[in-house]
Amino acid sequence: MKKILINGYFLCRPLTGIERYAGEITARLDLLCQKNEIAIIIPADTKNIPAYKNLKVILYKKKIQHILWQMVTLQFFLLTHRQYTILDFGNTCLPIAPGIIFLHDIYCEFFPEDFIGGRDKLTRIYNKWQYRLIAKKAKKIVTVSYFSRNQIAQTYHIENERIAVIYSSWNHFRTIQADYSVFDDFPAISKPFYFSLGSLSKRKNIKWIVEYASKHIDSIFLLSGTSLPTAQDTEFDRGITPQNIILLGYLDDAKVKALMERCKAFILPSYYEGFGLTPLEALSCGAQIIAANAASLPEIYGNTAHYIDPFDTNIDLDELLKQPVDPPDAILEKYSYDTSAQQVYDLIQEYQIS
Repeated sequence: MKKILINGYFLCRPLTGIERYAGEITARLDLLCQKNEIAIIIPADTKNIPAYKNLKVILYKKKIQHILWQMVTLQFFLLTHRQYTILDFGNTCLPIAPGIIFLHDIYCEFFPEDFIGGRDKLTRIYNKWQYRLIAKKAKKIVTVSYFSRNQIAQTYHIENERIAVIYSSWNHFRTIQADYSVFDDFPAISKPFYFSLGSLSKRKNIKWIVEYASKHIDSIFLLSGTSLPTAQDTEFDRGITPQNIILLGYLDDAKVKALMERCKAFILPSYYEGFGLTPLEALSCGAQIIAANAASLPEIYGNTAHYIDPFDTNIDLDELLKQPVDPPDAILEKYSYDTSAQQVYDLIQEYQIS
């Protein structure tokens, strides 16, 4: 019977939604499994390797560039250690030794216009190749919403039964202490504000906030996040930002939590999300949430969100917030890393037995 080997390269990467999901699930698998029942392979110079109790940690030489790690190092390791099957959280599949693969969404298939520069186009080509490789070769595919499952199944003509849905969660936010010094850092935050968090990737649709803010100059909007290659200067009209938008740059979780606790509402205007985690974090802070009525977001948030059209800014957010929504308790209870990790563990058990 083969053992599961987790691709631990996520520990080397910046902490975004996928890396957080991978880290939280792996930490819980460590508590669910028996000693050395599951292994994880990590580049040896990775900083801050968690102190796993039961996972067998395999340190592999030194850090290697992601594509070389994925296509050469892991491939060679699995070919020479045939007792293992890979479990990969990061939308990537080994051509020769595929395993259980998480495919969070297939964004690159649907919005080619979002990838403009040469690097962006190469990224899209690589991702599309990986998506199709996963659909064709993965032993089992896991995704994070039924929206994504249906898109994957329909696009690549595979059966729904090959695709498990295991949701993300907000539990990591429970242990974070809000850091209110963010208000000292940005004294311009002087009155009630709307808050949005995320990268400047095109699909995050910051353009919606920019256009809305330009029409509602009395409302304040705070934007936090880091730029990605798919961001465009045109999001801010070639660098011109409306005066009622305050760009905060990257903020740690503690400062983000402070802003979520005190905002008028948290906004996620994305026109494409496989899950869309940040409004869930905001709900856990007691914030109202405004989300696009697109992709997976209505599935995930049901009647707890106020919805907007991601391509239409002819709306009054203050009036929208007056409309009643369901309390967040049921949603917060539904999405749990403990539940999701148990589902992953059960999936591993089923795969090993079959």
